[in-house]
Amino acid sequence: MPKTIKKLAVLTSGGDSPGMNAAIRSVVRASAYHNIECVGVYRGYEGLIEGDFKEMNARSVRGIINKGGTILKSARSKEFRTKEGRQKAFDNMVEANIDALVVIGGDGSFTGALIFNQEFDFPVMGIPGTIDNDIVGTTHTLGFDTALNTVVDAIDKIRDTASSHNRLFFVEVMGRDVGHIALNAGIAGGAEEILIPEENLGLERLVDSLNRSRKSGKTSSIVIVAEGDKIGKNIFQLKDYVDENMEGYDVRVSVLGHMQRGGSPSCFDRVLASRMGVKAVESLLEGKTNYMVGLLNSKMELTPLEKAIKGKTKINLELLRVSDIMST
Repeated sequence: MPKTIKKLAVLTSGGDSPGMNAAIRSVVRASAYHNIECVGVYRGYEGLIEGDFKEMNARSVRGIINKGGTILKSARSKEFRTKEGRQKAFDNMVEANIDALVVIGGDGSFTGALIFNQEFDFPVMGIPGTIDNDIVGTTHTLGFDTALNTVVDAIDKIRDTASSHNRLFFVEVMGRDVGHIALNAGIAGGAEEILIPEENLGLERLVDSLNRSRKSGKTSSIVIVAEGDKIGKNIFQLKDYVDENMEGYDVRVSVLGHMQRGGSPSCFDRVLASRMGVKAVESLLEGKTNYMVGLLNSKMELTPLEKAIKGKTKINLELLRVSDIMST
């Protein structure tokens, strides 16, 4: 028999992403719709250990759907990685009469939720919130679409100054192990080359490509570099290599950094967060646990947390081909 849920908790963990607040709002209001209590946990798993809970209702989440970041805050918790820390968290939740937990975060956050469930048989449900879009079981994670729009806007601005001064810009975007942001934003921004961890272009091939671009009449170029790209030790080494091996280019570097995490979520991310929150709450009420809510074939689907954590997303090969053609 599934456990009767009368009260659930929601937390945000790991790196923040646009849409987290919209997801919190959805979880809280879906709970209110189904006449169950909801509490917010401040500072992720650290808040679970410290019992930093706050009762939430439909009115307490008004005016947050358009805000970036997370009103519940986020923090890394070394203590939650220990059995003793997780025991404290469990005891606090039992004392607060909490019956289930919704975790909004990435693979690290889901790993914690999975272990917590296995140790205490506590119902958990995950909502993928990360701009990197690196979780299996969903075509889009919360914040990915907004981050793309932020990066494309930045590329458009950099393009203006690059063309004005005949400059070559290396623009680094987030993507520690995956190139989803770089590939999509690079195509949308008209980049001459896109460097991603999944495809090793090589330094010599990069120079050859840039030389071909210049011979075809291009006087400026944009190269998008995912931060996890393996061609050089870092983006500044790439700049130095091109400086040494190409004449006539004024080479500059722009690292976009954490600006990609911020900002008001896009319409897509707001709708996605709303759908995911409702699906998470209703799945828990149906007795399901240890799943992540995701968008697959335009529908809300459930993927086992273990599969979401251990799986590896694949780069879109069609987009790679489109990128090659567009850089001609």
